[in-house]
Amino acid sequence: MPVAAPSNPPSGAPGDSLAQGPAPVLHDVLIVGGGLVGASLAIALERQGLQVGLIEATPPGTLPAVFDERNLSFAEATINALTALGVMQKLRAPGGAIARIHISRRGDFGRGLLEASRYGRSEFGRVVVARDFGEALEARLADATRLLRYRPMRFLGFAEDAGDARAIRVADAEGERVLHARLVVAADGTRSGVRDALGIGADEHDYLQTLFVTRVRGSRAPDGTAYERLTRDGPTALLPRGDRHYGLIHAVAREEADAVAALDEAGFLARAQEAFGWRAGRFLSCGPRSSHQAIRVVAQRTIAPRAVLIGNAAQTIHPIGAQGFNLGLRDALTLAELIADARALDAQADCGSDALLQAYAARRREDRERTLGFSDGLARLTANDAPLLSPLRSLGLFAVDRVASAQSFLVGGAMGYRGDVPALCREARA
Repeated sequence: MPVAAPSNPPSGAPGDSLAQGPAPVLHDVLIVGGGLVGASLAIALERQGLQVGLIEATPPGTLPAVFDERNLSFAEATINALTALGVMQKLRAPGGAIARIHISRRGDFGRGLLEASRYGRSEFGRVVVARDFGEALEARLADATRLLRYRPMRFLGFAEDAGDARAIRVADAEGERVLHARLVVAADGTRSGVRDALGIGADEHDYLQTLFVTRVRGSRAPDGTAYERLTRDGPTALLPRGDRHYGLIHAVAREEADAVAALDEAGFLARAQEAFGWRAGRFLSCGPRSSHQAIRVVAQRTIAPRAVLIGNAAQTIHPIGAQGFNLGLRDALTLAELIADARALDAQADCGSDALLQAYAARRREDRERTLGFSDGLARLTANDAPLLSPLRSLGLFAVDRVASAQSFLVGGAMGYRGDVPALCREARA
């Protein structure tokens, strides 16, 4: 049956929907979720001349909650891709270069040190504040002349499909309506409503850790070293920001989270200092703190008829090793690349065809499985205080420091080169 155009134009301030006139009869791709990964995918697809819709929960002028004071560690592959998409150039504040990575565990001997200079590079990646990245994405989205932004709008569920399209029920200030797309992309986070509506289950593991995130000023300015200090309660990571502060992630046992949250600034700094040590000098002050539970949520499959899960909707992983956003961006860019390749062969190629989605799942398998295994294995191994594991961990730290193959494995992952990565990730930075 033919697909009718929605009766109302997309919600938002005048000019918010940059395409003129009513919403299109049929979207090529409709992305649910305008956070880090969803917005990046919208930019990548819009460059191809596709009719792309982006459903966002927040109104114009308001950034999603994910764009807060959290510190994002961008791998080299991520920086390459975001530069090619014109996002990095929109950053108002410089990121902090990661020139080396220092890994140690409390109670174990030794440490691992990875130096970018040993691999012919000045840095492995950069630390960017999530708020700054959100503003850069928003500035880049403003240049997307074909993108239809539906905001604020909520995803309600699926309606009866119409021919070769998915029909989804949404709601805005004017009530409910139905939108149509050849492909629906779930980029709506860990508790994905799209994933639930598709009937895709998810496997969960609670690490029983709560992560406190803030910025810290120390007696020593950052020198390009990213520290990962591991304990039985999780990591305490210190990341070099570009504003002479460190980004701090401090994990505590879940049962202690309320007490830690109640600490004043001096008490919190003392606790973080005791967990981390003195490698970066004395902690002098910190900014506002937020907390997040460390829970692994992995979708049992990433595709369904005319639908695909990406980013945290597909997998939410422990932040140890800073792999989460980098992995989600590679999801988005792989999907965009496969769509571009299909359209290069046939300008009318179906973005939601079963063949394309099967190719996507196959191509993402190695990177996804290896990154999930690395993140989960490291989180569990380093938190286990069994006496027999201590010498094994110490041996592992020795290998990281001295064995070329062990270093290469970690460096490849840290820089975002696992499996068959998208071409944009390999392009040299401007």
